[in-house]
Amino acid sequence: MKDNIIDKVEKLYSAYKNGKLGGEVMPEDKNPKLPLSSKENFLYFTLPMALNYQRNSYTLWESAYKTYLDDSTRFVFFPKLVVNSSFEDVQNALTKYKIALQKNKQTEIWIKLCNTFVNLFNGDIRNIFYENNFDVNLIRDFIQKKHKKDFPYLSGTKICNYWLYVIYQYTDMKYNNLECLTVAPDTHVIKSSHRLGIITDDELNKSNVQEIVIDKWNTLLKNSNLKPIDIHTPLWLWSRNGFIDL
Repeated sequence: MKDNIIDKVEKLYSAYKNGKLGGEVMPEDKNPKLPLSSKENFLYFTLPMALNYQRNSYTLWESAYKTYLDDSTRFVFFPKLVVNSSFEDVQNALTKYKIALQKNKQTEIWIKLCNTFVNLFNGDIRNIFYENNFDVNLIRDFIQKKHKKDFPYLSGTKICNYWLYVIYQYTDMKYNNLECLTVAPDTHVIKSSHRLGIITDDELNKSNVQEIVIDKWNTLLKNSNLKPIDIHTPLWLWSRNGFIDL
C-alpha cells in the first residue's frame, strides 16, 4: 500500500517538474522584487500571510503588491510606522487595494502583528530566525506555543507552515533542518492528500485534519528521496487544476 502511494507521489512530483501541473506563476511571484536578505523583503512576505485565509491567494498578493507600490500606503509594511499611526489611517491603507477584506478584524490583526514585531524584534522579523537558530521546530514552537496570542492567524497550523515555506522560497533564508518544514495543509493540499490515499474518508472530515495530513506526510516521506517541502506545491497545483490524470 505504502509503495503504491509513494509511486503516485513520485509521478505527481515528476509531472510538476515537467510543467504538466502549471504553476509557472505562483501567487507570491507578484512582489516588488526587494533584496532577498532585506528586512523589508521579510516583512513583505510575512504580514499579508496573516490575512491569507478563505480567499484567492493570487488576489491577495496582487493587493499586497499594489499597496507596497503606492507611496501613500507602503507604510503598513513597516511595523514601527504602523504602531505610531492611527487605526483609521492603517485601515484606510489596508482597504484601499483590498489587502484587508474585513476592514476592522483584519486591520486589528495587522496592527497586533506589527506591535509584536516591534516589541519582540525591534520591528525586524528576521530576528525570530536568528534567535531560534534558524531551526524550523524552534521557530514554530515560538509562534504556535510560547507566543501564540502574539501572532494572530500566523500561528495557525496551515498559515504558519506556509509562511515558513514562502520565506524559504522568496528570501535568502536557509533553515538548519529543512526536512522539518512540513506541507502547509490548506484546502488544496488536503484534497490532494485524500485523492492520493494519504488520508481516509473518515480522516478528511475530522476537525484536526490539518494535523493528520502533516503527520501522514512526515511519516510517508521519512527516509525517502523527497522532503515534505518538495511536495507542497505539486499537491496545491494538482488540486487547483482539477486533478489531471497522472
